[in-house]
Amino acid sequence: MQGEEKPETGYKLLGRLNFKSIQQKGGFRASGFVFGLVALENMGFISNVLIMFSYFMADLSFNIPGAANTVTNFMGSTFILSIIGAFISDTFISRFQTCLIFGVVEIVAFMMMTIQAHDRGLHPEPCGGKSSCMKGGIGVMFYTSLALLALGSGGVRGALAAFGADQFDTKKPKELKAQASYFNWLVLSTTLGAAIGVVGFVWVSTNHGWWWGFFLATLGSFLGFTLFFLGKPFYRIHVPKDSPLLSIVQVIVAAVNHRKLKLPENPEELHESSTNNGLREQKLTRTSQFTWLDKAAIVPNDSKPSELSQWEICTVTQVEEVKILIRMLPIILSTVIMNTCLAQLQTFSQAQGATMNKKLGKLNFPAGSVPVIPLVFMTVLLPVYEFFFVPFARKFTKHPQGITQLQRVGVGLVLSAISMGVAGIVEVKRRNQSRINPFEPISLFWLSFQYGIFGIADMFSLVGLLEFFYKEAPVGMRSLATSFTWISMSLGYFLSSVLVDIVNSVTKRVSPSQKGWINGIMLDNNNLNLFYWLLAVLSLINFAIYLLSASLYKYKKEDDGLLKTEMASTTTSLAMISASEDELPKSTTQEDVAKDDTTAEPKVDVKDEKEHEAHSTNIKADS
Repeated sequence: MQGEEKPETGYKLLGRLNFKSIQQKGGFRASGFVFGLVALENMGFISNVLIMFSYFMADLSFNIPGAANTVTNFMGSTFILSIIGAFISDTFISRFQTCLIFGVVEIVAFMMMTIQAHDRGLHPEPCGGKSSCMKGGIGVMFYTSLALLALGSGGVRGALAAFGADQFDTKKPKELKAQASYFNWLVLSTTLGAAIGVVGFVWVSTNHGWWWGFFLATLGSFLGFTLFFLGKPFYRIHVPKDSPLLSIVQVIVAAVNHRKLKLPENPEELHESSTNNGLREQKLTRTSQFTWLDKAAIVPNDSKPSELSQWEICTVTQVEEVKILIRMLPIILSTVIMNTCLAQLQTFSQAQGATMNKKLGKLNFPAGSVPVIPLVFMTVLLPVYEFFFVPFARKFTKHPQGITQLQRVGVGLVLSAISMGVAGIVEVKRRNQSRINPFEPISLFWLSFQYGIFGIADMFSLVGLLEFFYKEAPVGMRSLATSFTWISMSLGYFLSSVLVDIVNSVTKRVSPSQKGWINGIMLDNNNLNLFYWLLAVLSLINFAIYLLSASLYKYKKEDDGLLKTEMASTTTSLAMISASEDELPKSTTQEDVAKDDTTAEPKVDVKDEKEHEAHSTNIKADS
């Protein structure tokens, strides 16, 4: 169980808003500061990711594949490094402190990039169309600033989403429902901030110098983290006490050491602690998957669990936590291709836009601002989804969120495949027109089709993944599990770089021109449409794999004194789960349940009880 910091007296500026008890903190009042940080930070981060491709080619002398791979490798590094922030916040310091520390690193990185972009003496000399012209001190400064930005931004992402979700107590039905809405509003804050940055920051950068984009990002991040810091008196801050990764290793070691032992016929003979220790607020019931791990909880003959170390015997709950992470792996891997598609919209689609007619009336619309289209779609559709679709779908599915998180992700995967198919068609039209009359290119807004479809796909999948990983994760691993969303993105970006190289290598050998599908600096001489269609085919294959993985996934079961391992009757199970947690004690052992049965039953809110009853029934149905 996670410890909580004692409420502080507050700052002089916010003295009147100080709260005396932890129960008065949290909720949307606290997560509002998180939303503010997310909007301000993404205002600069997303806009600069979009101008990086053009900036690398125009000022830093990269060619098309070199610029694209540098951007995708940077994004991949950013998201893979989120696991560092997640691990630190789950193991050593609070998520609040983690966000602030990595926030400082991010601000320093933006400052370095601003200086290099502003000073032309820090730009490399052209080197004849090579993939990169970076060398010497200039290269060291360039790659150091990118590395620090990836570390800072990734570390923040590894802890921030889980920190915001911590502001809701899932033991209270109202807050449980509010937490589901939190993830929608988190993504909405991201899209609102990114939309402002993509339009405003990108326009300023394109027309007044690239360094302005990095400077505005520095300013936005500084204001965002300042706002986040000022919200401390409102937060529920949890401080970790145990290492979740150490627990995973202990289970594996114990299972290997007990590999020759036979599992007992009665699962209740497996070891389970009689008290809640460390990070575990509630116990998990045993599942029948990955039974070889259950051997970690076998009590050896002539031994007492109290006399054995944590490396010699583990609890059923510890084993189930490892099983949850293993079950999540196919879900993570089957969303990688979608993020590879996302990488194309931030690289090659930018190259397409640079050759198209950018006029919007009298306004010259920057190619880098085209991604505002999916952001607008998401900004409009997220409230529609929250206020109209969810209540409507709930009437038919009886699920608190309308559809399950995995169903939501599945919709996103299908739409991403459609987006790549449309992108290939648009590229054929753009290239044909450019070859016929390069002085009359098609409108930039033809790209809105692929961007718009993918924006809707991202709305479904991103929120679904964040909520899925947070809710399914063991309590002490929620930052780590939430970072799985970013790890999937990271793998997608890295796969994009690898796929570009593989496709070019193969197509150079088999094509009559002896040139790859994507090469050089002239887009009209490439076959980008074929690359898009290849991604569409891979996306459909990936969706089929995802369907299989999602259908086999078993949702987490919590043993709060009501649930038993392997319940005999579905009817009995539903009746037991439907009992309100506010009515029954949070017991974790048979003795506690028997003892608490003799106590007076507390008064509960009828409305809350009914909401919890419906939610609990649906959890059982999902599992």
